Amino acid sequence: MRELGIGDLARRVGMRPSALRYYESIGLLPPAGRVAGRRVYPVGTVRRIALIKMAQRARFTLAEIRRLLDTTADRGATRQWRALAERKLPELDRFLQETQALRNAVADCLACGCMNFDSCQLLSSGPAGDAA
Repeated sequence: MRELGIGDLARRVGMRPSALRYYESIGLLPPAGRVAGRRVYPVGTVRRIALIKMAQRARFTLAEIRRLLDTTADRGATRQWRALAERKLPELDRFLQETQALRNAVADCLACGCMNFDSCQLLSSGPAGDAA
């Protein structure tokens, strides 16, 4: 089995070695092996980190990701993933709505063209309807 030193793994996945050590300390990565006192990881760790990064982009917390990765049985992992994903979808829907509202606000500001924040009508009639 091929192994990667922590520096090689860090470069391959675009992270700092300190982040990998942190992931290991909180249980996202299994304990590294040691060769001549240096941490080494199986090449398969690259795939595990890709899964962690994908889950982070989907706004899963590190604690949620750890719970997902803790399941060793395939059937249990599938059930646990489904439960986490079903709970996460409404949160992602809210995030998308908020992001779309922010995008629309920026587009409205660009379309306004006044470029004067002190007298901008869009800013003085915010969501609360109050003038600043």
